[in-house]
Amino acid sequence: MSEQEIKVPDLGGADEVEIIEIIVSEGDSVEEEDPILTVESDKASVELPAPAAGKITKITVKVGDKVKEGDVIGMLAASGDAGGSDDAGDDKSEQAEEKTEAPSEAKSEDTKSAPKKKKSGGSRTEVVKVPSLDGFEDVPVIEINVAEGDTVGEEDPLVTVESDKATMEIPSPYAGKIGKILVKEGDKLSEGSDLLEMTIEDDGDDEDESADSGDSAQADSQESKPEKPQGKQESEPQPQGSTYEPPSPGTKVHAGPAVRKLARELGADLTRVKGSGPKGRIVKDDVHAYVKSQLQQAQQGSGVATGSGIPGVKLPDFSQFGEIEREGMSRMMAATATNMQRSWLNVPHVTQFDDADITEMEDFRKAQKAAGEKRGVKMTPLPFLLKACAAALAELPQFNVSLDMERKEVVRKKYIHIGIAVDTPHGLMVPVIRDVDQKGLWELAAESAELAQKARDKQLKPAEMQGACFTITSLGGIGGTAFTPIVNTPEVAILGVSKASMKPVWDGKEFQPRLMLPLSLSYDHRAVNGADAARFTNLLTQLLGDIRTLLL
Repeated sequence: MSEQEIKVPDLGGADEVEIIEIIVSEGDSVEEEDPILTVESDKASVELPAPAAGKITKITVKVGDKVKEGDVIGMLAASGDAGGSDDAGDDKSEQAEEKTEAPSEAKSEDTKSAPKKKKSGGSRTEVVKVPSLDGFEDVPVIEINVAEGDTVGEEDPLVTVESDKATMEIPSPYAGKIGKILVKEGDKLSEGSDLLEMTIEDDGDDEDESADSGDSAQADSQESKPEKPQGKQESEPQPQGSTYEPPSPGTKVHAGPAVRKLARELGADLTRVKGSGPKGRIVKDDVHAYVKSQLQQAQQGSGVATGSGIPGVKLPDFSQFGEIEREGMSRMMAATATNMQRSWLNVPHVTQFDDADITEMEDFRKAQKAAGEKRGVKMTPLPFLLKACAAALAELPQFNVSLDMERKEVVRKKYIHIGIAVDTPHGLMVPVIRDVDQKGLWELAAESAELAQKARDKQLKPAEMQGACFTITSLGGIGGTAFTPIVNTPEVAILGVSKASMKPVWDGKEFQPRLMLPLSLSYDHRAVNGADAARFTNLLTQLLGDIRTLLL
């Protein structure tokens, strides 16, 4: 036998990685490719293999140490040929070292079953886990979009799940080849659940693979290579001045399994952490900085009030008064209750009431019945409300903002997206119509009807319920004269619409029967003052009272 150094191989672009487990001990015998220790980067956990068969004579590192490519982590006495001389053992040792440095060399048949394929940069097998599901748990799988052996790109859909609120696709965090699928249709998933195994090819030199690997295997591995991050940003992050970034509509959290685990342990919401890694990826330092800033704010009393100091309501034993029955809240009901409570506790609500004369508007709308039948679209009052609100938001932009109380900033939006509250058998849902100011009445009528039907069928995707600047909620089809809607924070206003009714209106000479529509505008008094709220409802009544003004 001859002794050789065990060195850290190519780490797929990562610079320094932390040792989280040492699998072998001094004196252990190992085969080539047997795992020696496990390291963890911000992207994944990887096992470092033995470069040759032999006996471990020395381990020079410990758990917690950080290593990089080329570092010596131990010594190995490589096994020589039976009855061979020391020179033969030296030759074999040198060959083993060459194999460590050039992993693209061919393997013998008995090592092909090793879990990692060897290419110029090597490969690794990752267990893909379920990312954040926006607070939902035990969400059932309704469709598996890939099969074992498929090659997928980063962000390609792997499975589709359905919550009480919407269906959503779980994207692939890597580019690679699908291995074993660990779930089936009907299984219920939560954040962190194992989804499937995936083989990921690391970047490396353009060396040829051995004849045994075959051209098809080479093509597969080239297709599945992920884009290699440039520089050392991921392993040496430079946290930015602020660790909080309000999530944009439709964006996803980019963080590795180690970072997600750390966030769970510390109770940090990754959607509120601003990533400093490549392409906005969140690294461990970002999570630590965010938690530190939150603790400082809490200790200084400068954090946003959440109502956590309000005593809860202690319930009596209702069974002492008569027969009762208990049932669990649906996920959607629980989420709605939490959101409404958070908004009510954080937002100082004020409501402005007014009536709009929609007599002429209704005559015009009803006159469009034949045109609507030709188009296959029913013209309801909602498109008129959408256009009027879009015009009011453009005229009074202080309603088209959000408040960032942590940064003490006002976020002014250059787009006009409006949410429409839809009453469904599963609860209230709010799909969002984008760029309302750029669309005509017929287009708005068709899109609002389509989104409302998708809401009732539970077919809305998360992106279709995000990004609203303002919300319209209507009880006109049910009844009532007025109500106080709760602002859908981080928006700063919401319009409630009640049932229109005929009322006598004085025209200066006599009372005239007019169809009056009650409007209830609730707003965040931190962002909007009372005078502006009155201007907003006045403008709405003018626009709805004479729809020709919408053309101006």
